[in-house]
Amino acid sequence: MDQSDRHDSQKAIPPIGWALTNIICLATGSENGFVDTLDHPSYVQVVITLAENLLAWVDNVGWVKEKKDLQGNVGTSAAGIDAVLHDNESLNITYMELFRPVCQQWHLMKLLEIAKTGAISCAAANDKKYLGKLELLDIAYFYSYMLRIFSVFNPMVGSLPVLNLLSFTPGYLLNLWGELENSIFPENGHIAEDNCLRTSKSSVNKKDGILDKRQKQTSKDGANKLVYALHKFTGKSQAGPNYTDTVDGQVDEESSDVWTIESLRYVPQGISKDLSCLLHLFCAAYSHLLLVLDDIEFYEKQVPFTLEQQRRIAAMLNTLVYNGLNHDTGHQNRPLMDSAIRCLHMMYERDCRHQFCPPVLWLSPAKRSRPPIAVAARTHEVLSANMRSDESLTVSSLGSVVTTTPHVFPFEERVEMFREFISMDKVSRKMAGDVAGPGSRSIEIVVRRGHIVEDGFRQLNSLGSRLKSSIHVSFVSECGLPEAGLDYGGLSKEFLTDISKSAFAPEYGLFSQTSTSDRLLIPNAAARYLENGIQMFEFLGRVVGKALYEGILLDYAFSHVFVQKLLGRYSFLDELSTLDPELYRNLMYVKHYDGDVKELCLDFTVTEESFGKRHVIELKPGGGDTSVTNENKMQYVHAMADYKLNRQIFPFSNAFYRGLTDLISPSWLKLFNASEFNQLLSGGRHDIDVDDLRKNTRYTGGYSEGSRTIKLFWEVVEGFEPKERCMLLKFVTSCSRAPLLGFKHLQPSFTIHKVACDSSLWAVIGGQDVERLPSASTCYNTLKLPTYKRSSTLKAKLLYAISSNAGFELS
Repeated sequence: MDQSDRHDSQKAIPPIGWALTNIICLATGSENGFVDTLDHPSYVQVVITLAENLLAWVDNVGWVKEKKDLQGNVGTSAAGIDAVLHDNESLNITYMELFRPVCQQWHLMKLLEIAKTGAISCAAANDKKYLGKLELLDIAYFYSYMLRIFSVFNPMVGSLPVLNLLSFTPGYLLNLWGELENSIFPENGHIAEDNCLRTSKSSVNKKDGILDKRQKQTSKDGANKLVYALHKFTGKSQAGPNYTDTVDGQVDEESSDVWTIESLRYVPQGISKDLSCLLHLFCAAYSHLLLVLDDIEFYEKQVPFTLEQQRRIAAMLNTLVYNGLNHDTGHQNRPLMDSAIRCLHMMYERDCRHQFCPPVLWLSPAKRSRPPIAVAARTHEVLSANMRSDESLTVSSLGSVVTTTPHVFPFEERVEMFREFISMDKVSRKMAGDVAGPGSRSIEIVVRRGHIVEDGFRQLNSLGSRLKSSIHVSFVSECGLPEAGLDYGGLSKEFLTDISKSAFAPEYGLFSQTSTSDRLLIPNAAARYLENGIQMFEFLGRVVGKALYEGILLDYAFSHVFVQKLLGRYSFLDELSTLDPELYRNLMYVKHYDGDVKELCLDFTVTEESFGKRHVIELKPGGGDTSVTNENKMQYVHAMADYKLNRQIFPFSNAFYRGLTDLISPSWLKLFNASEFNQLLSGGRHDIDVDDLRKNTRYTGGYSEGSRTIKLFWEVVEGFEPKERCMLLKFVTSCSRAPLLGFKHLQPSFTIHKVACDSSLWAVIGGQDVERLPSASTCYNTLKLPTYKRSSTLKAKLLYAISSNAGFELS
């Protein structure tokens, strides 16, 4: 780099940044190793100090701020901005090339070897003023700063090179966790000696278990240390300062719960700088590894951690994030909190898919301090409103436990919170004049019985969020005649359930079913070739949103992969097992294939068939001409999984999401995982609480709780099998599952209406009983029950009706 280039570069890179790269270049004179005479501990200390100063410059007056100022300067032309940013980007690429040695595995492995064995260079061994033994903590600081430097200055791939090194260097994550476990679980966190590198005794407070080596050093000592280390590194002699380790703070040793980590109760301010560094590095590296760690490795081989260790990691992350969100997280703690949140979400989502943690683990941190539902809901909405009005409040948004860690609330409480959000929204709309009274601003539609989906799409799809208003439906019979009756809510419920019944059916062509035993719904890839296919997904999103908004249950469940997209979450390799188990097994076969993968004759393409035509899709540019080899098989496995789990269904999920969020706020949806979303949509467990149903049942037409036929009815229902009770509920309400919060939330209420029939008194003791079958009006959740005299007759007639899916036509 000539003098003029260096002068221009200093406009973007400060002198401290060039000093840092010079030190790295001097220490790594060869392509594959350190220079022979290097004093490794001094090298690490110098890099740490220079990196810390460089990052301080970035935070205060760095090029990131200048770049934002440039983009916000109205006096600068767009072409001028682009030219300056392009020049800076090119410069940063050149600058980051000088950091390449620190991302090489030999660099990290050599430092780990020295830290473990205590080996030092001959020159250092002969120098009585030697700085000291290299420790794992020093290496952690080194790479923690490298992560941040790469994320700031590397415009193309961010910190990916450092993350790859940390995640895939054998044993390094295990070493990091060993240090953390001994710090966070001081009494029982021991890991075998050969599995972890220990810090010196002076750097660990055995009582508190919290590393606190650097926290009390003054700025003057830091400056002296840099000067001394530079002299050591360059071979000059100078007396070094006497560093003493300080320990402060007491931690409550009485744990309220086995899964609550007391030493992390007051994070992030209540923990040392040392522990914060280790946590940041571990969370960043492990979340990166979790992207590619498959279920065989995680659950069966249990690498790199045993399942017991995974539970402790989950408990640590859960406590750290929850308590961090409840305290003020300053700008300096953002890297730690961001990486911890990312790692926690990946662990939680894996547990949701294939459980390895007890449910109480996720609830544990909030056990003592969980706010009331209404308070949590209102706090969340206030924070969301502030975020919408002021984008500068990013840090404040971390205070929303509801948004980031909703799993600390039991599922039933989150359902109540969801309903509270909707109630608040309805009040807000009423205050704004959107809802002025019964029947006002309602939407009137006319629907033909044989064209429910098409007529609904034509009249409702363009309304967007106006669908929150009441819908009044008038049906036209198959004969073209208007059906009698007024819509007091029942017909609109029937309309929504009939639309979903038709549109979600595989024969309609929009959705197909997974090949797993639960036959969940997934978008049909061929739907993109249908007329209005994508627009129809948007409409169905609004239908589901309307059902959720009004508390109407739909008896359908979507594939977890599809729901993940609606919740704004990416799907990874092992989730393919829930979508296409056969393809997943084939990909695992390729991944773990011991021979030459070329023998399998694979390339980077996938073939789809729709309407009798075959379509070949390339997984990457030139995929048809790229054979799968041992070198690129991992790339192939993840590219195929990414296509099936993400790229293939993205157009459909994106359209569905647009429709759904017209009525349901995205932040409300994120209260739930994929399985819970399906429960929210279709109801609770596969049985009915008969006592709860009886308590919340209305009687009309002359029936009362004391009527003989009603007593016989409840006697028969209690004797039903769970499956038969679900069939009864579906017969009456069109959904086989109970409302999540109980039948008091079923709208309209479950009703039994008397159908008077002539029968002799002898029917009670064996004479001719009523022959008429029960019927139902699903739009009003009403069972029309004839006046049977014997339980045997009532049971037989009821079973026949619900098994035949009988309805109005048998009434």
